[in-house]
Amino acid sequence: MPIVAPIEEVEPANVAFDDEGVLGGVEGGVPGGVIGGVVGGLPDVPPPPPPPAETPAPIRTGGALKPPALLTRVPPAYPEFAISARIEGMVVLEATVGRDGRVEEVRVLRSVPLLDKAASDAVLQWRYAPLLLNGKAERFILTVTLAFNLT
Repeated sequence: MPIVAPIEEVEPANVAFDDEGVLGGVEGGVPGGVIGGVVGGLPDVPPPPPPPAETPAPIRTGGALKPPALLTRVPPAYPEFAISARIEGMVVLEATVGRDGRVEEVRVLRSVPLLDKAASDAVLQWRYAPLLLNGKAERFILTVTLAFNLT
């Protein structure tokens, strides 16, 4: 039978552990607080401010949600170098429209490299009627297709 010798416990001298708390303290207590706590909490401490309201993501149009009416449509300028190179094609863009109906951002989904900038520049000038959801204007995303033809 094995013999087990008792282990002598040694108390560490002057060791402070910030994460262990204080004898008589409460879990989740306040550093520097009163042992046993204060009934009713601390009256002079204001409550923390509410978290900032999250800005909702733009609503994607499509299906039952139709985009609002286009109020101002600026046609794209066909670049001269694309005309001389006889470049034609369709550029597909994704436009994010703000609450005021102005196009805020344009992203190219289908590219024709010599025509992308002209298409983006034109769509950035477009204006829409605001999208109302429950009586409140909301940002929205829509897909725009622009065809460039030489004929």
